[in-house]
Amino acid sequence: MIKENYNVIGVMSGTSLDGVDLAEINFQIKNNKWSFTILKSETISYTPEWVQKLKEAVNYSDSELKELNENYTDLLGKIIKSFIDKNKIIDLDAVCSHGHTILHQPQNGFTLQIGNLPKIGAFVNEKVVCDFRAQDVELGGQGAPLVPIGDRILFSEFDFCLNLGGFSNVSFEENGTRYAFDISPVNTVLNFYANQLGLEYDDGGKIAQKGKLNLDLLNELNALEYYSKPFPKSLGFEFVKEIVLPLIENHSIAIEDKMHTFTEHIAWQTYLALAKKEGKMLITGGGAYNKFLLERMHFHLPNIEIVVPDGKTLEFKEALIFALLGVLKLRNEINVLSSVTGAKNDHSSGVIYN
Repeated sequence: MIKENYNVIGVMSGTSLDGVDLAEINFQIKNNKWSFTILKSETISYTPEWVQKLKEAVNYSDSELKELNENYTDLLGKIIKSFIDKNKIIDLDAVCSHGHTILHQPQNGFTLQIGNLPKIGAFVNEKVVCDFRAQDVELGGQGAPLVPIGDRILFSEFDFCLNLGGFSNVSFEENGTRYAFDISPVNTVLNFYANQLGLEYDDGGKIAQKGKLNLDLLNELNALEYYSKPFPKSLGFEFVKEIVLPLIENHSIAIEDKMHTFTEHIAWQTYLALAKKEGKMLITGGGAYNKFLLERMHFHLPNIEIVVPDGKTLEFKEALIFALLGVLKLRNEINVLSSVTGAKNDHSSGVIYN
């Protein structure tokens, strides 16, 4: 489907469990140059019951996962259909949906994003492009991160694109090749401790800022094996559940101190992740609202200009880029870069349900 204009919906559910991000995007391509306009956008929060299910699913049996996938596909289909109806959206080229990652074990040749079953097409009554990660893992890749090709196409004026969501990931160009990888957990850990204080999240990082730095914990976090591995590399919630949280819980310190120390850990790992320490960096994702985290990043990277974009781009960048991945799939063009994921070759990933 080669055209100059595409009207699509991007759908994303991240590991921080904020909810389902939906954005209607209009893409234009002229003289090989892409541009976009974010039209309608909304985040639909999960019910407490769904949050609990998605948190626990990493421990589910195969049969429980199968049932969860069926039920989540129903839920996601209804959410997308409601978004279309409420906003009276017509003339769609496709709905481009990431689904929700439950298991991510590329080292074992396996990744699972629920909500990508064929019946979602019937629910939505539109063409659906989804399940973008599985093919990359089959080709020997990490299945992540997938956003960097969107960074290259839509945000090329920045030296670095940093997303601060459940995990942080960065992408950048070096000698004409795009590189990207997951840096560290972010909101998967910070929200876990905010939840223990009866809060959904730490507004602006104010609680973490009041805490004290625990050097022993910081040194143990920084010594974790993942950080010394070369990229391409990626993280899943298993890393947080099995490694990071048990390590933090070994320290009998105040929750505020745990959050303060982990924030410093994120900032330091971001510093280490950037090959050059100057330039212009776009920061998106929920963590971009964490002023304390951004202050610590600026402290370690004083020669990096940190740019936080307009609210729609900040909050819906991943939905925007999965919308682009879907459009590229419709055009049968490359939407996954092997330089980023470690797959055998660049490829056009995803499945299309008509």
